[in-house]
Amino acid sequence: MGAGHHHQLYRPGGSLVHRLPPQCKLLAVLAFAIVVVATPREAFWAFGCYAVLLAAVAAVARVPPAFIARRMVIELPFVLFAFLIPVIGMGERTTVLGLSLSVPGLWAAWNILAKASLGVVASILLAATTEPRAVLMGAQRLRVPSLLVQIAMFMLRYMDVIVDEMRRMRIARESRGFEARNMRHIPVIARSAGALFIRSYERGERVHLAMLSRGYDGRMPVVQEISASVRQWAIALALPGGALAVLGMMAL
Repeated sequence: MGAGHHHQLYRPGGSLVHRLPPQCKLLAVLAFAIVVVATPREAFWAFGCYAVLLAAVAAVARVPPAFIARRMVIELPFVLFAFLIPVIGMGERTTVLGLSLSVPGLWAAWNILAKASLGVVASILLAATTEPRAVLMGAQRLRVPSLLVQIAMFMLRYMDVIVDEMRRMRIARESRGFEARNMRHIPVIARSAGALFIRSYERGERVHLAMLSRGYDGRMPVVQEISASVRQWAIALALPGGALAVLGMMAL
């Protein structure tokens, strides 16, 4: 698998978390997410403990809170949806700040916000401490289907190329006096999107033929095997292990 490039979500560093093999971090985040989802929504203190665990990981990885907060904007649609649920929800009603809200809707909103936020923060920490190329290599080590890994790899590799192609097309339109102002300009944008799709498809065909001419047989060569020691697995699984311990305490 060829060399990658830094992504905006990645924060270079040499912390203990950065040095962990990617397959360990992938499995740890997945296990942590499963534990969070399995936690009853009424367990407020458990979600607080999960947040403390993530804060500890962020501190060890030297990822500042502002870095995480800026990238949590991706969660905004879920937050808006969660705030809407109590308003349109059915069932028992209660008054909060002069608004009549659904009690089941409030519980559902809390459930979405708490679990989604913890999952997003865990994913941000994974992306901040692991290069995109390494994430794909970790997925390959975890025996994720090779086809899915290759699709993700090509998406990562050529996303910047496609975005740059879109930028050039936009500049070409604007240099000819075009500016999208109302619904009448949608056909022009649609034709541009069609042209971009055709160019991307043709580029994919050329890349595939070039790969076949270089001996591609459906599998990407692995330049470097990334192995993990028992100690590294233990460190990585400390996060879901701590979350599982919190969940276990609830059953006592």
